[in-house]
Parts: sequence; structure tokens; C-alpha cells
Amino acid sequence: MTGETAASQVVVLAKEPVPGRVKTRLTPPFTPREAAALAAAALQDTLRTVARVPATRHVIALDGTPGPWLPESFTVLPQRGDGLDERLAAAFDDAHRLLPAPVVLIGMDTPQITPDLLVTALCLLGPHDAVFGPATDGGFWLLGLRAPDPALLLGVPMSERTTGEEQLRRLEDAGLSVASMPCLTDVDTAEDVFAVAALAPHSLFAAKLNEFTATL
Repeated sequence: MTGETAASQVVVLAKEPVPGRVKTRLTPPFTPREAAALAAAALQDTLRTVARVPATRHVIALDGTPGPWLPESFTVLPQRGDGLDERLAAAFDDAHRLLPAPVVLIGMDTPQITPDLLVTALCLLGPHDAVFGPATDGGFWLLGLRAPDPALLLGVPMSERTTGEEQLRRLEDAGLSVASMPCLTDVDTAEDVFAVAALAPHSLFAAKLNEFTATL
């Protein structure tokens, strides 16, 4: 894994894994408690991966209360805003205000990510203004900005098949040079659960799924 020498930060946008509040699209076939347990495992995998990235700072922009799943090395910022576009813009703005350095932001739904992927994204923010990681559902799993600006996110329709396309267009229309990352699957549906677990068979996420499959 290549080291990152310039100041940089990785932000995880996350929700406290409370039954009935996270991964509701997984029920059925999973129960609300099982869906929350899968979300918690995905979050733990994500945070463990981020902790291994040699960035200046690791941040979680959290909706909820920190739990035992949170490594001590993370800076905790409360999420602000109503819609996802507002929450994303606020997470970038708050992180950059506390540390004026490039920001790579991910969610908690891609437990298959690796430290190398995130280091690559950070390095791409050297020669580029932004880095963009599309998701197979039409959204995006990663967004990196060298100089965050809320106008780059506010008003982009979220959770739609065209979200990624429209977000990328917003960046390009602002005149930014954008580097691309591989397209990944994030966990939204039960089908995604099994696909992502197969991509990361040694993850906590896959182990948790194995606990539940016998009862499905």
C-alpha cells in the first residue's frame, strides 16, 4: 500500500445501526434486528479499513450516538441537514473547516472496500479537483473533493437511478477535473447483501450474513 504524504482526510457518512432505522429495504427477508446487525458489521468493516489508510485524519459524520463499533482514532462530527444532499454538503464543509485539506467521503454500505482503493482516491486528488466512484445502482459510493463547496452537492437528487450521473455532471459543469474510481455495489437490497458478502468473504459483514442464512 502506497503511503499518503500530503495532508488529507477520509470521512465516513454513517447512521447508528439501530433496528428499524437502518437498512429497512432488507426486511424481508431479514428481520429489522438482522438488518441492523448487517449494517453494524458493514460499518465496522468500513471503519477498520479507513483506520488503515495513512490519511492525516479519519472522520465519521454520524447520525446517532457512537457505539463500541467506533475506533478511538476517529473524529466524530454530527450530521447536519435534512436531505442527503444537505448532509453530504455539511459533512464536507464541517470536515474541511476543521482541517483545510482534501476530503474523500464514503458511506457505510461498501464493506468490500480496501485501503488501497481509498489511498488511490486520495492520491488522485493531487492532480485532480475531484474523484468520483460510481455505484451499480446509479448512485455513487465515493466522492472526493480537493476544495469542498456546498454548491457542488446541494440540489442534486439523491437515491435515484440518475443520482451518480447528475452528481458527476454537477462537478463537470463547475469546471472541475474529475478522476474516476471503479464502480462498486453498495448494500441496498437483499440481493446486494449476498453479492457484496461474496466479494468480501473474510469480512465481518460476510460472517454476520452466514449467521443468518440458515434461518432464511
